[in-house]
Amino acid sequence: MSELVALVDEVASFAMNPEIEIDAFTEFAMLVEKLAPIFSDLSNKSTVIENNPSIRKSLESIETSLSRAIALTKSSSLKDPIKYIEDTTHDIGRSLGLLLLELSTDFREKIGTLQKQFMNARFGGNMSLPSSPVSLEFANDVSGGGEIQEETVNVTIEDVVLQLKNGNDEEFAVALWRLKEFIRDEKLESCLINEEAVVSVLLNRLRSGKADNRLNIIQLLRNMALGNDETKEKMADTEFLSAVVKSLTRDAEERREAVGLLLELSDLPAVRRQIGRIQGCIVMLVSILNGSDPIASQGAAKLLDILSSNTQNALHMAEAGYFKPLVQYLKKGSDMNKILMATALSRLVLTDQSKLSLGKDGAVEPLVNMFHTGKLESKLSALNALQNLSSVTENVQLLIRSGIAGSLLQLLFSVTSVLMTLREPASAILARIAQSESILVNQDVAQQMLSLLNLSSPIIQGHLLEALSSIAAHPRASKVRRKMKEKGALQLILPFLKETNTTIRSKALSLLYTLSKDLTDELNEHLDEAHLIHIVNIVSSSTSDSEKAAALGILSNLPVSDKKVTDILKKANLLSILISNMSSSTGSNSPVTRTLAEIVACVIVRFTNPSDKKLQLYSAEQGVIPLLVKLLSSGSSIAKFRAATALAQLSQNSLSLRRSRKSRWFCVNPSVEAYCDVHNGFCYVNTTFCLVKAGAVSALIKILEDKEWEAVEAALIALSTLLQDEIWEGGVNCIAKNSGVQAIIKILEAGDVKVQEKALWMLDRIFRIEEHRVKYGASAQVFLIDLAQTCDSRLKSTVAKVLAELELLQVQSSYF
Repeated sequence: MSELVALVDEVASFAMNPEIEIDAFTEFAMLVEKLAPIFSDLSNKSTVIENNPSIRKSLESIETSLSRAIALTKSSSLKDPIKYIEDTTHDIGRSLGLLLLELSTDFREKIGTLQKQFMNARFGGNMSLPSSPVSLEFANDVSGGGEIQEETVNVTIEDVVLQLKNGNDEEFAVALWRLKEFIRDEKLESCLINEEAVVSVLLNRLRSGKADNRLNIIQLLRNMALGNDETKEKMADTEFLSAVVKSLTRDAEERREAVGLLLELSDLPAVRRQIGRIQGCIVMLVSILNGSDPIASQGAAKLLDILSSNTQNALHMAEAGYFKPLVQYLKKGSDMNKILMATALSRLVLTDQSKLSLGKDGAVEPLVNMFHTGKLESKLSALNALQNLSSVTENVQLLIRSGIAGSLLQLLFSVTSVLMTLREPASAILARIAQSESILVNQDVAQQMLSLLNLSSPIIQGHLLEALSSIAAHPRASKVRRKMKEKGALQLILPFLKETNTTIRSKALSLLYTLSKDLTDELNEHLDEAHLIHIVNIVSSSTSDSEKAAALGILSNLPVSDKKVTDILKKANLLSILISNMSSSTGSNSPVTRTLAEIVACVIVRFTNPSDKKLQLYSAEQGVIPLLVKLLSSGSSIAKFRAATALAQLSQNSLSLRRSRKSRWFCVNPSVEAYCDVHNGFCYVNTTFCLVKAGAVSALIKILEDKEWEAVEAALIALSTLLQDEIWEGGVNCIAKNSGVQAIIKILEAGDVKVQEKALWMLDRIFRIEEHRVKYGASAQVFLIDLAQTCDSRLKSTVAKVLAELELLQVQSSYF
């Protein structure tokens, strides 16, 4: 705007130059000067200008005309300067007219007076009336290009309507501009034009016209409808409204104007009814509401608010992801409307984000109130809706804070037939609430649920088992688990293992697995051979990894020392089933798959008991060693710990099982590849359980780089079986060859006491060999000296021993 003011000053100064002898220029300059205060006032409306393309285009057109005027004052070769100055004056007038259509009322009177002065201006005594020509700039703007020749005849409103109906795109653009002129000059009166016919013509052109023409049509229709109920009623036609709604899908300017027109027309009840029925309208309005155009978004919000007075529209908005109207009905609607909204909410397929949004918008509280105070239909619709919302943690917390848990539990104990339909959604919501530790505030809730198990339908039983499993799994639920044991939980749950309903059986297994972690002895008392074989059959036949993991988890929590249990599981071919399952695994790294691998490794530990070589031989023949080595590289830290533990148990017996090189009992000489430098004899994976031949050494050393100290300790224990008294030199060389010495030294810096103790024991043996002492001693002494000053008292004597090996401390030193 400041640039336009400066341009006005420049035009005026040129035109008033005393060297210019044409009086018309002086008159023109005096007229132009009147623009400056208009532009100054408009500069305070910068936001309006920025967001309205039509205003910007009008101002740009004025700027072009003013620039051309400067060129005219400088030119000395004009054949008819007075005509040129008149044309320029009228062009500015037309631009002011377009500006007039877009601005608020407070500006219209001021600009309207000036605009008429520009349009009526005549210079050099020519007092003939203007013929409403169209400037080249405006024609290019409204029609997308192409020159429109200036006409010298007066045009009637009938001519304009005819051209609107039959003209090509360029002719239509001209006619549209002229129709705007009639409106602007207040020539559009009922006695002169059939508005219904005009609306009909514009509708046809709106459906088939170019983008620029569509934009101008909507702007014109919006102007016609402004404050004119009769005109609005002529536009309250489904076909017309559908065409406007279609513009909601187009470019930003057209979309913005279409929202504005629909908002203007929404005063009429008939329009509100029809807009909501037009396919895609509400979806598009919700999209615009969430879009990046603030003006269109604000208009869409107002229109949606108006449309939401119709309950069906509110439901359509919810389907489109806009829930505030639905929540408002839940809070303040009639009882029937509340039931309608709650029922719809229970049936909607909602994303977690939508459920979260509903919770934030306040949907949970009125639904809880409906459950507490409403009649049966109201209670049922509310519970079903809450069940749909309760799958996200944030909404569960809202439910807990509402105090609904006690009422739901009380409902489950009800024997009133009329309330029986409410028990299923109530139990489902309780299962969700039970996932939060807040449920533990009521210490008796688990016992109450247990007492309901045998009195409920299968669906409710499934929800109760799920709730009990969640409650028992909470870290602070030890007291609850103890009470569940006292109330006979194991006796109640075990029969569900034979349930044909796989959902119930799976949830019962999950609960039993959780309880078995604390009830090892009690579990051993209650699980007879039939139960154990049944659990193995579930592992063999189930298609669910989570169910397999729960079943195996129960078996893994049975005492390892119970040889009777081991014999039953061996007889049931459990190992063969596990190897087959793990071999056919898809390699998925999901949480359930990782848990399954961890539990499989735990069960294998039972079958690698070092005190039972026959059992170890059976396990190796089944193929457990390759599986354990695989878990060292691809399993979780827990799986690595358990796999390393099982391999360590097997490796303890490798020395006694090797075949000596000097043996006289070979029927056929063993192959060279079978000889093992560590065990100084012939070793095989499945008969001597040799870590070297199994390819486990490098994988165990790799684990030493982890920070999971339980797994690191298990790996060190497994590697230390290669440093037994008879074979320690070969074991040291094998570890060094696989870059294990550096890994063991690093453990001294950050390991826990148990890990450091095992690492020091191994380094004591490693540094007995001069080659390794020379190669690794310098790097080790830094950590050893630091450890000597800061270590636990239990380690001091071992540290001293290693320092003595490095000749950094005398063996008889009393330092320690």
